[in-house]
Amino acid sequence: MRTVDVARRSGYSVQQVRNLERDGVLPPAQRSATGHRRYTDAHLHCALAYRALAAGVGPGEAKEILRAAHRLPASHVLALLDAAHARLDAERTRLRQAEEAARAIHGEPIGDVRPSDAMSVSELAAALGVRPSTLRHWDAEGLVVPDRDGVRGTRRYTPAQVRDARIVHQLRAAGHRVAPLRDLMPHLRHARRRHDVAAALAARDAAITARSRALLDGAAALGALLPPAAPSPHDPHGPAGTGPAQDLLRRPAP
Repeated sequence: MRTVDVARRSGYSVQQVRNLERDGVLPPAQRSATGHRRYTDAHLHCALAYRALAAGVGPGEAKEILRAAHRLPASHVLALLDAAHARLDAERTRLRQAEEAARAIHGEPIGDVRPSDAMSVSELAAALGVRPSTLRHWDAEGLVVPDRDGVRGTRRYTPAQVRDARIVHQLRAAGHRVAPLRDLMPHLRHARRRHDVAAALAARDAAITARSRALLDGAAALGALLPPAAPSPHDPHGPAGTGPAQDLLRRPAP
């Protein structure tokens, strides 16, 4: 294949294909007598694998995985993929915990507020298991803005602000970044609070699902590049990595 052929079939531009070869994502292409690059199906599989893996784990880690596929044993490449899947699984676990916590927090009634119900920065930090500097950062970013003591000017968190802090803590633990939360929190302080928290968590779930699917697609394309596993003497069905599905993956792309 020519460079333009790989570009068309992988969804990249000609220059991007050259860049991927330069970065070690694609193995070095052979050259024709006239000096033109000549690519094979293996190069196309590398480009497709990188495209999917970059969406699943990011460009930097995707390059690391493809470079490993060219020079390291298959077990090392599979270990990198296993680690990526494990991180996504951990993100899903934290997301589920955040969903459960958000439901519990919303179900807690806030009755009459008394001055003694307010918490200081150190008290709230200890209750949440974070550093006081974290709460000060949330204050500076407008995520959870406490009241101020009229005499000393110290931060005092009302029960409603404590609940806001608990929601932010759970959303941050679930992977939400500060900038989206800065836009979200003003809405959460009104009647749509519960709906918006659920929507934010659902968006996070959709993002994790998309990355998981991309990682799966990348692993499938990468599987066409890895050698078949050695046969196991204890496996009556033959060596792993063989069969109709694997044969299909190893056929040249149409």
